[in-house]
Order: sequence, then C-alpha cells, then structure tokens
Amino acid sequence: MALKNVEHLMVVDNDDAVGFMGIENHKLEMLFIASNQRGKGLGKALLQYSMKNYGVCELTVNEQNPQAIGFYEKTYKKTELDEAGNPYPLLYMKLDR
Repeated sequence: MALKNVEHLMVVDNDDAVGFMGIENHKLEMLFIASNQRGKGLGKALLQYSMKNYGVCELTVNEQNPQAIGFYEKTYKKTELDEAGNPYPLLYMKLDR
C-alpha cells in the first residue's frame, strides 16, 4: 500500500474524514479532498501548510485534474503514463519562487 511508505501523512477530520495529504522528501505525494468539501479552501490551506512546515516545493499531478494544476506555476516534466504504467498523463510541477 502506497500510504505506508509516505513519511508524513496528515488527515483533516471534522467528525468526518474530509481530506488528507502525504509528504515525502519535500514533495507533496498526494492531496485528496472529499468532493463535498472542494471549493472551501481546504486544499489550499493544506498546500500552504505543507510548504511552510515541510518545505514542499514539488508535486506530481494527474494532467486530467485541472483543479490541482492551479496550485503550482511551472511544469518541468510530463509523462504519458502514471508511475504504475496506467494511461494517466502526469505533470511534474515545482513552485516557481
């Protein structure tokens, strides 16, 4: 399971699990927000927290997820397949400071 290998895993829970993120080596490995919680600023708050407290400056995002792309400004690599070889194009992004 991928979650076991993530160095830092944070879960946001307001009596219900509403989102989580995983961080490893200054890279945001995963950020998920429950669909009924999107658009409320939770993802942005988690991303800012990860940048401030864990030095996150890089992430990988599925190209088919335009909401996530807006967090970062610079794509430095693109693949046609995800890490498991599935046909999900990935964008590798870094914060442009």
